[in-house]
Amino acid sequence: MAFIAVAFDDSAADVEPFAEGIDLPVLLDRHHVLSETLAVSNVPTVVWVDEADRIVVPNWVAFSNDLFTEFHGLESGPALDAIRTWVRSDVVPAELEVDPSVIGDLSEDEESARLWFRLAVELRRNGDDEAAGRLFARAGELAPLDFTIRRAAMPLVNDDPFGGSFFELYGEWEAAGRPYHGIGSGPTAS
Repeated sequence: MAFIAVAFDDSAADVEPFAEGIDLPVLLDRHHVLSETLAVSNVPTVVWVDEADRIVVPNWVAFSNDLFTEFHGLESGPALDAIRTWVRSDVVPAELEVDPSVIGDLSEDEESARLWFRLAVELRRNGDDEAAGRLFARAGELAPLDFTIRRAAMPLVNDDPFGGSFFELYGEWEAAGRPYHGIGSGPTAS
């Protein structure tokens, strides 16, 4: 069994501070291929894939530590215990036994947002920050509550991904009922 982390950032330098001390491979998906393939719209998202390349547990909110528990309200312990149980005894908690098809596909607007985002990234890499900014904005309009689009664009347009824009996005997301392509928070403390 192997564990890997995938970051949807623009460069390895962006990921380095968050990967410090992590004992598993951290891959960089700057083109967001995995987020498109698995309909990931928020991070962190955990997906369990078995040795036969089958999705055992689809998109699921889980945290590896309690650094931001006060902010988001989810403790890491129950999620980590569920993962340990699966690894040790191949048992998936009942609340995580979900047919991956229930996650659903991205909407047309969400798919378009990812295309606009990719174009914006390429324009930015080619030095056209002004055009890139317009396309990042368009992507955000098409997928206004998608953190893999809106939050990922923040540092690319010189906006602090932990600053006011993030908290504004988080507030919009909470007001909309915390929409998520996934099975929510999974196991919780009893």
